[in-house]
Amino acid sequence: MGIIRFGYEGWRERLGEGFDEENVARVATGIAVMWQQQSPGATVYVGYDTRPGAEDFARIVAGALAAHDMDARMSSCACPLPALGWAIARDDASCGGVMVSASGSPADFQGICLRSERGTIVLDEHIEELETYIPGDAPATDGEFEIVDIVSPYLESLADYVDGDAIAAAGLRVVVDPMFGAGSGHLARLLRSLGVDATEIHPAPSATFEGLHPRAEEPWADECEREVVRLGADAGLILDGDADRSGIIDAQGKLVGQQRMVALVMGHLVEGRGASGKVIMPMSGSTYIRRQAQRLGCPLSVSPIGFSRVSEELSRGGGLLGADEFGGIAVPDHLMERDGLLVSLLLLELMAKSGMGVAELVADLEGKIGHLDYGRRSVRLESAAVQSFRNLLPGINPESVAGRVPATVNHADGLRLGFEDGSWVMVRPSRTDHMVRIAAEAPTPSERDALLEGACELVRNAK
Repeated sequence: MGIIRFGYEGWRERLGEGFDEENVARVATGIAVMWQQQSPGATVYVGYDTRPGAEDFARIVAGALAAHDMDARMSSCACPLPALGWAIARDDASCGGVMVSASGSPADFQGICLRSERGTIVLDEHIEELETYIPGDAPATDGEFEIVDIVSPYLESLADYVDGDAIAAAGLRVVVDPMFGAGSGHLARLLRSLGVDATEIHPAPSATFEGLHPRAEEPWADECEREVVRLGADAGLILDGDADRSGIIDAQGKLVGQQRMVALVMGHLVEGRGASGKVIMPMSGSTYIRRQAQRLGCPLSVSPIGFSRVSEELSRGGGLLGADEFGGIAVPDHLMERDGLLVSLLLLELMAKSGMGVAELVADLEGKIGHLDYGRRSVRLESAAVQSFRNLLPGINPESVAGRVPATVNHADGLRLGFEDGSWVMVRPSRTDHMVRIAAEAPTPSERDALLEGACELVRNAK
């Protein structure tokens, strides 16, 4: 049996090649032993997505937990990851949960991720501890566990959280794209109960996802964009594979950048719902978030990259919103973890109460805080080259990138260069893949692309 390592969002492998019944049993046993030592007999919730064999793998996990005297409770159906988190957070007897899902990975991958007793992503140090408990051989996983409905109470809580009357009165027509993932059926059903005319595309099950990668970004949003235009819908709502991240498409079939989406949600929470509090974002977060927080008078905290650090700060209280580097949004008033369904509802509530379409909302936002174009690239390297670059990075202080002189230089979590006009570029070696990730934001696509290319050259030429 090989060594199993967890990455930032959990353990993921290709189905049948690394992700199989024996390895799942090993991982589940390690989780059970760890939690049995920390919280003997506590409740553990188990969820699963729509990928081939997901329910069977979840049964192995639940059986292993129960075999080690944990109170294992498995979802009665494929469930959104935030539904699992919501169930955990509202059960004082729960010490955490396990989700069988590979989120935005292709259909031939599967994975396992953990949630803490708050329903949030588990800190790196706890994952490192878990890896020490994973046995070399697959043990028995025949404990008895309970099957429970965790989705219905979660959906009811979402319906109660927003102004259903305002949403119903707006007469909105939307296209919902769960991308064959764990949100299949759930968001569309909820929207219909709130009076929204919702058409769902890419519903589960699909063994292959039709080649689609379930991520709320281009080019995977293309079909939803076309369907919005074809139906004359007001918006398209996209969920990623486990439904903790979302995207929105305007009536012209254009996907709104996820950084703009964070700023829109922030503005609605403060100006539309009267909320207040601190905004927490990672070092690679957008200038949109910084400017919107400043405009709204919200304190801004910049955390190390990794949503576990964002949710940890949210847990201290006083938080309005937490965002990850890919546009995932947590509203701690409901759950201290990212929730694509909740964000979708809040955006529809914003449309309903403002009387504005998505494109109008974006134009209004940019009229207040300016326009920027965001982009990402990756430079693939051999494993040794990535480590070498990581070692060199603290000493890299370029005088210019793409002919531009940095106004600020920050080496926390990589290298972030900021410029006077709010542009920035960040270079960061991946923790889990053999690549260096690069992100940039600038007033025009050409300026953004020049920063991205300049940073790529910086990586390639580092010695």
